[in-house]
Amino acid sequence: MKSFYHYLMKYRHPKPKDEISHFANAAYEDHSFPKASTDYHELSVYLELNGDYLSSMTTFDEAFEQYDVEVKKK
Repeated sequence: MKSFYHYLMKYRHPKPKDEISHFANAAYEDHSFPKASTDYHELSVYLELNGDYLSSMTTFDEAFEQYDVEVKKK
């Protein structure tokens, strides 16, 4: 199964137009991001402690919900 990080990278963009693209760009720059994780709780805890680049955890929640629908539910 594709990790959340791998899924999120499809939203990277040199000129981000939305919060998820900003998140993807920042996660790419975050060398400690749990790149292999598929677990909501693990990612959420990491971002709460280290995700100062997120304007709101809602952005993560929305991205993870999309990931859950598109990848995990297959």
